Amino acid sequence: MKTELVYSLTQTFEGHAQQTETGVEYWLARDLQHLLGYTKWENFLNVVVKAKTACEVSGHAVEDHFPDVRKMVDLGSGSQREVDDLMLTRYACYLIAQNGDPKKQEIAFAQTYFAVQTRRAELIEQRLLDAERISARKKLSSTEKELSEVIFEQTGGNQDFALIRSKGDQALFGKSTQAMKAQWKVPDNRPLADFSPTIILKAKDFATEITIFNAREHKLGSERAISKEHITNNEAVRKTLLERGIRPESLPPAEDVKKVERRLVAEEKKALKNPDALD
Repeated sequence: MKTELVYSLTQTFEGHAQQTETGVEYWLARDLQHLLGYTKWENFLNVVVKAKTACEVSGHAVEDHFPDVRKMVDLGSGSQREVDDLMLTRYACYLIAQNGDPKKQEIAFAQTYFAVQTRRAELIEQRLLDAERISARKKLSSTEKELSEVIFEQTGGNQDFALIRSKGDQALFGKSTQAMKAQWKVPDNRPLADFSPTIILKAKDFATEITIFNAREHKLGSERAISKEHITNNEAVRKTLLERGIRPESLPPAEDVKKVERRLVAEEKKALKNPDALD
């Protein structure tokens, strides 16, 4: 396919993209019909039916990607009439292209176009999830530092902070820190939190925040009292997670958060050096 045609088709497909009030990108099926080279609506609907089946088989809700709508169209007489249409997500467009006539040049282009666009969305989503996990890890580090300071302020020492934190892990996971490290294959010199999923980081942070609050509110004056408080809070958080079907010790480990952070920093530097790559 010639470069000029690729650019032309890209602009055409992007030019027909619309957005809902909440910012969700979509294409109207009757627009996509012509973009993909189908002259008859009935023939195009046959492809849509196949795409809906593929959507259902893949485990996605059809109504989320192919919602029915009605729209007004102009008639030759100058009047208008209402016709059936569909709002198609990028994923729906991709499935339609995949089930279209491969001999059509427009279909060949759309298969690649929407595959790339879908992959781009997935990459953006993953990047946001990575950034959220890094943020949660930094927040936990800050909260644990504050707890250490509270212990020192109220007891005169914090040499047992690591033990208190470990008891919190035991209460949250139902297993010791070392047992979880062995299960997740965490190096001995690395914190368990660096390999914890975001949900666990936030759970630990919440329990620690409660410990800090109650330690100050009730003026807990011994490390033993603060340790007991921390165990109770982690047990309460664990109970909540279990009630919601989340068993902390059964979750798989997450990627080393340090590697994730380095990757995001490298991507940011690359983007700054090559801003055209963001278009």
